Amino acid sequence: MDHSNYRTVSYSKTTITELMIPSYANFGGKIHGGIILSLMDKVAYACSSKHAGAYCVTVSVDTVDFMQPIEVGDLVSLHASVNHVGKSSMLVGISVRAENVTQGISRHTNTSYFTMVAKGSNDKPKEVPGLILESHEEARRFLEAIKRKELKASYKDQLDNTKTSITVESELYMLEKERCRIQFSK
Repeated sequence: MDHSNYRTVSYSKTTITELMIPSYANFGGKIHGGIILSLMDKVAYACSSKHAGAYCVTVSVDTVDFMQPIEVGDLVSLHASVNHVGKSSMLVGISVRAENVTQGISRHTNTSYFTMVAKGSNDKPKEVPGLILESHEEARRFLEAIKRKELKASYKDQLDNTKTSITVESELYMLEKERCRIQFSK
C-alpha cells in the first residue's frame, strides 16, 4: 500500500461560525432547518475539498435530527472532520453547536454525516488521499463509519425487499389503528 498520499484528520478539520439573524427565522422565531442544512452542506464541502484537494459534491446525508431549537442571535458553530475515506468518497462528521453569548450557554443541536465524493477535471470521481488516524477517537470514528455503511446497506436491502413484497390487500389490516381513512374499494 502506498502511504505517500495520506493526510491527517486534523489537516482538513473545519469550523464555520455564523450569527443567526432574523431573516433566517421561521414564523415561530426559530431558525429554519433549511438554513442549518445549508450551513452543514457548506462545512462538509469545505472539509472534504480540503482533504481531497479537489472539488467535491454531496452524494448523501444521513439522518439529521434537530435536537434543540436555534434562536435568532445565537452563534452557530459547525465542526466538521473526515471520519472515513473510500476510493473517491469521504464521510464527513458534523457537529453543530449553538451559543447564546449573552448568557454564556452553549448547546449541541445537531449531528449528521455527509458522504462527499471528489471530482476530477473530467467530472469523474477522483481518488482521495488516505486518512492518518492519530488517536483512539479517530480510529473509533473510522470503524463506526464502516459499521454505519454496513447498516445503511442492510437497511436499503430490507426496505427494497419490503417494498416489493407488500401487497395492499394482505396488509390493509395494519391501517385499522392508524390515523387514515380508506376511501377506495377493498
